[in-house]
Amino acid sequence: MDVNGAVAEGFEPVRAAFVRNFEVLGDRGAAVSVYRDGQRVVDLWAGTRDVDGSAPWERETAQIVRSATKGVAAAALLLLWQRGELDLDAPVGEYWPEFKAAGKERITVQQLLSHRAGLPVLDRPLTPEQAADPVLGAAAVAAQAPAWEPGTAHGYHAQTYSWLTGELVRRVTGRPIGAWIADEIAGPVGADLWIGLPESETARVGRVGEIAAPAERGALRVRPKRAVTEAYADPGSLTRRAFAAITPLPDENDPAYRAAVLPASNGIATADGLARFYASLIGQVDGGRRLFTPETGQLARTERSSGPDRVLVITTRFGLGHMLHGSASPLLSPTSFGHPGRGGALGLADPESGIALGYVTNGFRRSVTADPRAQALVRAVRQSLA
Repeated sequence: MDVNGAVAEGFEPVRAAFVRNFEVLGDRGAAVSVYRDGQRVVDLWAGTRDVDGSAPWERETAQIVRSATKGVAAAALLLLWQRGELDLDAPVGEYWPEFKAAGKERITVQQLLSHRAGLPVLDRPLTPEQAADPVLGAAAVAAQAPAWEPGTAHGYHAQTYSWLTGELVRRVTGRPIGAWIADEIAGPVGADLWIGLPESETARVGRVGEIAAPAERGALRVRPKRAVTEAYADPGSLTRRAFAAITPLPDENDPAYRAAVLPASNGIATADGLARFYASLIGQVDGGRRLFTPETGQLARTERSSGPDRVLVITTRFGLGHMLHGSASPLLSPTSFGHPGRGGALGLADPESGIALGYVTNGFRRSVTADPRAQALVRAVRQSLA
């Protein structure tokens, strides 16, 4: 397998795991980047830029990262708190009066961030064209009644997180969340990531698609729990309805979808951009800017939700918008925080070791949280640190 890029001394296990992802786990095009204490120690890419093509992946190739976008959206709201512009304990309706409708007067910002608002579904799903309209999306979640009493349980807000976070940022700052992230996060730290892809960057983005999971020789086949299988099969379940808040499913290769601003699901990044973003949350990158103060970083990874997830039907753990280390999302260590993208991408930071990691791919699997390719890279980083 031809792999481009380099690894620092001691991080050779990451290269070996990356190669194995192609030779055994079916990757077709992917990249991984790792920073330690703000310095890049892994920078690898291989395969094809398009899941169904032959043109080679290049260092600047970017891909859609699905729900890994949520970690960036959450960071925007945490930065607004850090700057004194947002009170995490205040009702969302204090900033967004229309949100108070349908029994949502007491939902707080931190409940919204930690998937405790009870708003993972829309009684009237939006089409992809409607979903791309931030006014329509915000109006839909503002009118929606909670599926459970807010604050009493948590459930993954797979699609509605877009309009919940996006409108809150707009109400606080007066600016669209995609533009705010470009100006206040990606630009200052030099991260190649976008929510709302600019036309100037379209040529570097590869085509994505679903790929089958290969059968590993000698591997134990792990089947989903029956409750999980039934939840995804039942059109009336919170699981199916949450992922169907946009119906039909958008074409992720459609330029119009990529240009839309949907901070739950359609961020686009290079592996280095994702890793660099997370590195900037826990320290200075290349001696430059650090985004989070230590207090904000601690806040991001303080557990707010844990236990049975009413949408994913497994046990999940969340801080304020970021997934935490656990069985559903085995990150680097108990101090890790980050976010996977369904069936592929992963971004994380681990303040204890000073590690930040970004993995992007053009081939999505059916797993929701712990993708085996991303987890193989996480294990390899752990081995490199031993």
